[in-house]
Amino acid sequence: MDKIKVWDPVVRVLHWSLAAAVLINFLNEGGDTWHRWEGYAALGLVLTRIIWGFIGSKHARFSDWFPTPSRLIPYLQGMRKGQHPRYLGHNPAGAVMMLFLLTMVLGMGLTGYLMGTDAFWGEEWLEELHEIMAYTLLTGVGLHVLAAIIESHRHKENLPAAMVHGYKRVAAPNTETSVAAEPQN
Repeated sequence: MDKIKVWDPVVRVLHWSLAAAVLINFLNEGGDTWHRWEGYAALGLVLTRIIWGFIGSKHARFSDWFPTPSRLIPYLQGMRKGQHPRYLGHNPAGAVMMLFLLTMVLGMGLTGYLMGTDAFWGEEWLEELHEIMAYTLLTGVGLHVLAAIIESHRHKENLPAAMVHGYKRVAAPNTETSVAAEPQN
């Protein structure tokens, strides 16, 4: 079976490091020093991923997967019709989820930082917003994991493993081609 390198080491390290940071921070939500520094680490990982989205390898770049309307609408229409094309990189729905998760981490980093400033110290509304964002992020992570499992089953390809070793199949079983035509924008 022919394989192709899809996820470069930077993407994979950032992905799993951010997953660990989110999990560690959720398990240690007391707001102590470790929680704050782990939050700053998560922020740094997201900012690094954003930079890598402009200078990284093909499938790491925003230009390869950003969910423009010309990519997302046909994909969602196809899903409604039971079509589930395979993408080497992120499919358009996965791209929306990725942007959502990154945005949630950025928002949590900002609200967490602000809670430690003199101007917002003890502001209950900010703490509540931070907590709402944390549970929203965890819900998104759950949906992300569920989607990875469903898509792995649907395309007969272990997507979490691909995010560990970086390789995916070139062609899907019993098909001439497996990679959806991705509009160029």
